[in-house]
Amino acid sequence: MEKILSVKNLTKKFKRVVVNNISFDVEKGNVYGLLGPNGSGKSTTFGMLLSTINATSGDWFWFGEKGTSTQTLKKIGAIIEQPNFYPYLSAEKNLEIVAEIKNVPTSRIDEVLEVVGLLERKKDAFKTYSLGMKQRLAIASAMLNSPQVLILDEPTNGLDPEGIIQIREIIAEIAKTGTTIIIASHLLDEIEKICSHVIVLKDGAALYSGSVEAMTNSKGFFELNAENPENLIKNLSELNLFSSIKVKDHLIIAQISEEISAKELNQLLVKKDIYLSHLIKKKESLETQFLELVKK
Repeated sequence: MEKILSVKNLTKKFKRVVVNNISFDVEKGNVYGLLGPNGSGKSTTFGMLLSTINATSGDWFWFGEKGTSTQTLKKIGAIIEQPNFYPYLSAEKNLEIVAEIKNVPTSRIDEVLEVVGLLERKKDAFKTYSLGMKQRLAIASAMLNSPQVLILDEPTNGLDPEGIIQIREIIAEIAKTGTTIIIASHLLDEIEKICSHVIVLKDGAALYSGSVEAMTNSKGFFELNAENPENLIKNLSELNLFSSIKVKDHLIIAQISEEISAKELNQLLVKKDIYLSHLIKKKESLETQFLELVKK
């Protein structure tokens, strides 16, 4: 698949190392999540890739071209800071100003407002918009130049659950058009729902870079209970199907090492005269995998 962006050993030092020798690739048409807690180097990484912050060392290539040229920037739409529009002007007027700055036709305005669900409010002043609407207008402004890549820094920050869902749906619709999207976020649940790939950062270092599916592809675990938990644990151990068996919150957690369905496990235990009062098979969430990574 075509590489849109390739980052090689990128480092940024201020008084301390903020981004530490990270490398990753972004392939065309995917949605990437740059995931990490506040202060992990996400915004600084975006700043370097957009040439608003000078890198200390390392290289990056947009569309095969080293660095970030003026021509490259024309192919990118980005929201790095809080939306900054004229409060007393309408959404339409604000986008007309953005279109003039970007030197793109105003004919795109209605189209991008439709994408973010603001077409019916285009005549309303920006100051009358909710925080979620302001964020959606910012996405519309970033889409005006029909970018091949859309960069969003914490797009759901501060939004209520409804606003988060709206942004998630908008990103999914934009992704369907083939636009490559890179999102920085500390919200694991959102990354898991939106992104196909993830780069996990901690203290400026990349702990993982790859598909979300590969990161969460453990065989999962069972939550179990029975009238005699000690006997259940003994028999589970004898099956040699689990990498670990422990008790948590009055439930037995059996980490699966050999693939087995809940039905098959239940049948095996019935043969040993063990009847379960609780049986649920679960997969590790991105959150669990993330926490394991940052602990290490």
